[in-house]
This record gives sequence, structure tokens and C-alpha cells, in this order.
Amino acid sequence: MVSLFLKSGDKLLLLHREGGRVANGLWVAGCGGHMEKDELNNARQAVLREMKEELGLEEGALAGLSLRYITLRNAGNEIRINYYFFAHLTAGEEKMLVSNEGQLKWCEEQEILQLPMPVTAHHVMEHYFSVGRHTSTLYGGVGDENGMQFMPMETNGR
Repeated sequence: MVSLFLKSGDKLLLLHREGGRVANGLWVAGCGGHMEKDELNNARQAVLREMKEELGLEEGALAGLSLRYITLRNAGNEIRINYYFFAHLTAGEEKMLVSNEGQLKWCEEQEILQLPMPVTAHHVMEHYFSVGRHTSTLYGGVGDENGMQFMPMETNGR
């Protein structure tokens, strides 16, 4: 799965997903979804495709697109891998956004942490607001519904 949290000022774009198989009735990143078979080694390609499909945006509408979190969670009969991207939306784009996946809303930190979200996304948001937003580090997270342990992931050239 890939997710993209779009930023505009101090707010993040969230989506109240309606009718989804995995996250029905929950707040999730503004866009995201499953990776296609040919995208399994290219999460960036997958998140750009999802953004175009769900929000009608091209990569040029973004500044600073960055993979910030890769998480693993045992969800019973499957291991779920999520790639969380963050980017700034260029000025003027935020007023034109609509999604066929549910209701979009620009939210502030305090509101986000109170919203019903998928387990892993909630852990990512807690870490992002306390640590992640102050760095450009890629973090790996492993956990379950009770918590998630995050660790910086070093990469060459980063």
C-alpha cells in the first residue's frame, strides 16, 4: 500500500474513506492505495499514479515529495507493508481538490490525532508530529495495534 499526506501550511489533507475494503469509515491520507504488480519495486510510481487517479493531480503540483515511512504490521493472516509519502501542495491547488473515494478535509495536528484512523496510519501520525516533521529522515516501523517501534533507515546518498 502507498499513502500520500499532502501539506498546505500547517495542515495535512485527509480523506474519510467510504466504501473501502480495508479502511471503510476511517480517516486516511489524502490519497493512496494498492500497488500494481509492475510497481512493487517503485513505490514512488505507485503513489504518483494513485494521486492522479484519485485527485487528478500531476507531480508538478507537488514540492518535496519524499518517502518518509515504511511500516510492517502483522494483520492476522497477512503482513501489511505501507509506504508513506509526504509532499507540499503548490499554492492554489488545495481549493480545487475532490476525490471519488470519500470526503477530503484539511486538518490540523490536534484534530488528526483524535480522528479514527487505521492502526498503522495513527502510529505514523503520532511519530510524525513528535519527531518526523522536524527531520528529513526515512523511518522504518514495525508494530501492531498496541504500538509501533520506529527506527531511522540510513540510505546511501541521503
